[in-house]
Amino acid sequence: MVGAAPKLRADIRADRTLSGARSGARRIALVSALVPLSLTLVQCGRAPNPAALAANSQANVQIVAKTNPQVASSDTFEDRFPAPQFKERFPSASESLLQRQMSDFSPKRAVQQQPQPEQAPYKVASLAPQIPYQRPAREDLTTLVSMKSSAFPYFGNNPASDAPFLNISKGDRRGHRSYSGRVYWQDETYSDSRVLMHVPEHFDVRKPGVIVVFFHGNGATLERDVRDRQLVPQQVTDSGANAILLAPQMAVDAADSSAGKFWQAGGLKRFMEESAAHLARLTGDPNNARAFANMPIVIVGYSGGFLPTAWSLEVGGISDRVRGVVLLDAVYGEMDKFASWIESHRSGFFVSSYTRYTARRDRELMSMLRQKGISVSEDMDGPLRPGSVVFVETGDGITHRDYVTRAWTRDPLKDVLVKMSATPSLALTRVASTNPAASSR
Repeated sequence: MVGAAPKLRADIRADRTLSGARSGARRIALVSALVPLSLTLVQCGRAPNPAALAANSQANVQIVAKTNPQVASSDTFEDRFPAPQFKERFPSASESLLQRQMSDFSPKRAVQQQPQPEQAPYKVASLAPQIPYQRPAREDLTTLVSMKSSAFPYFGNNPASDAPFLNISKGDRRGHRSYSGRVYWQDETYSDSRVLMHVPEHFDVRKPGVIVVFFHGNGATLERDVRDRQLVPQQVTDSGANAILLAPQMAVDAADSSAGKFWQAGGLKRFMEESAAHLARLTGDPNNARAFANMPIVIVGYSGGFLPTAWSLEVGGISDRVRGVVLLDAVYGEMDKFASWIESHRSGFFVSSYTRYTARRDRELMSMLRQKGISVSEDMDGPLRPGSVVFVETGDGITHRDYVTRAWTRDPLKDVLVKMSATPSLALTRVASTNPAASSR
């Protein structure tokens, strides 16, 4: 055992010598690997060397020359990366997208369209236009409006007898016995409070105008007779005058001339005041009510319409606003009221056209006026002026039923308005041309 120890020590020394040699070899290998890497990292922080770059490029060319002789011959940048040719940047017509207009996508018609006329070029707007401004065209306005101040219903007295107008009753029904003895019931004959209002398309509230109040005769309704048979709204429009129409419903389809609320003092005034508000709304501007409330009036009474006409002149409260009176075969009485208004309103005009049915009373009224020193004309050939008093007798071929459309002329109401428009002192403006077709009906 003593002899073995030296040998063990020698083995240990040999192992240490071998392991040290191995460690040294490892260190040398590690240093050999790190030195080139450090040089590379140092080069990353520096700008490239032009000489080295050229050498590398030349070396690459030589390598490529060995592998690809064709590429090697083009050894410049332009040779290796040629600029795009024109045909490559701009494709040919066959290769490019087809340019289209919006019209190319519209459906094609089999039939060839007619050539359109060449449109005039647009003009630049001028601060001083050559053509005056024109309001957009509109249509006539004709409507029925219920009004509290209209003739009926009426629960007052009959001024002729100072007795209640509704003088008969049957159960819950009340009625009026007329002078002929016939009974008309209030709910059938005297309850319609509607008023026909007509505003022509050409009417202009800013210009001088007139309101025509039309009292229809016996046996009439507003729609069937005043509008459709007698054509009163159409006559107003066809005249071209700056005029509008109000036609209250009187006794409905009855042989009765009762005036209803127009018998009362101030009846016409209340009617015109309420109408002004309705007309302002109808024409689209409530501020027009003042203009309508001051507009002159022409009263037209046909047949039995003489009674509300006479009482409106006598007690209506606004007789000074009445510019003229037209009676169409209507002087069946109340001559003193007509004579009184003519005498006290010499700035207005009065026209009475009559048939044989009212000839006696018309002649009586003419005599009354001449006795008062008022001159009377007996034809409508001359102009219509303030103070004109005209009586026109028509021939036997003219019937009472058609008198509103045919008296001394076709459409007599239209003729009166045309004559008014031709007289500046009557303050009525012609705002549209007369419709010639109307006179041929």
